[in-house]
Amino acid sequence: MRGRFAPSPTGALHLGNLRTALVSWLHARSAGGEWLVRMEDLDLVTASPEHEADQLASLAALGMHSDLPVVRQSERFDRYRDAVAVLRDMDRVYECFCTRREIREAAHAPHEHLPDGAYPGTCRHLSEHRRAALRADGRRPALRLRADGERITVHDLIASEYEGGVDDVVLQRNDGVPAYNLAVVVDDAAQGITHVVRGDDLLSSTPRQRLLQTLLGLPEPAYAHVPLVLAPDGSRLAKRHGAVTLADLAARGVEPAQVLARLAASLQLCAPDERVSPDELAARFDLDAVPRTPWTLTDDDL
Repeated sequence: MRGRFAPSPTGALHLGNLRTALVSWLHARSAGGEWLVRMEDLDLVTASPEHEADQLASLAALGMHSDLPVVRQSERFDRYRDAVAVLRDMDRVYECFCTRREIREAAHAPHEHLPDGAYPGTCRHLSEHRRAALRADGRRPALRLRADGERITVHDLIASEYEGGVDDVVLQRNDGVPAYNLAVVVDDAAQGITHVVRGDDLLSSTPRQRLLQTLLGLPEPAYAHVPLVLAPDGSRLAKRHGAVTLADLAARGVEPAQVLARLAASLQLCAPDERVSPDELAARFDLDAVPRTPWTLTDDDL
């Protein structure tokens, strides 16, 4: 068994990120497996080594360390382009010249059999003449998957069955940077990941990733999508809500051991004020017992 935590190094990890990382770590450790950290640093503008170092330090403060050297997606572009080439040979890739505004407007229009916000394939039938004209206008194309109306059912270890349609997802942006859905399946396969534990905001992306795994002949890991941590007002947790990072909490006198206990208590593994080690938590952990509803913080938690 091998799990992983794959944050984007674009800022400090907040309590929601840390809770998901903890579930992933406990799941691997409780089964005697390995746990890896991968930096999904495809956002070359906002990702930084400083953010990466801060995130790794936050994980370490709670007792979580990668069992293998940290992998960075920014160093693996050749692997992703090889995968695009395989899909291109299958006639599963086409050029998309749409601007962000055009994509946004197309995605907001209703489209049968596609998930909300899905791209409807505007550019998939462009003639070569039209593509040449768009290039002459200075437009650089992104590369999209040519989906065929597939609907994929995912058997999730927490969310149970989830079915979703697959749209013509981006494989490579128009600046040449590989897109998330392609990179994540290539990396999970290359690293031998058997179990993906992540936030349930990514559940809707899983059918796309399942299809790419099938097309590329890659192994399919088991998925477990953890309900998110919500702010007291019920919205997704963010920096604006106050003390949500380890540094914020340390400034208020809250030690990492206390944060670990609070996170573990939200998973019903200990009392909120219990001093407990990560290994003790691993001995108590059962994925089937992870709460199936979001954890809403109170003002006392922030």
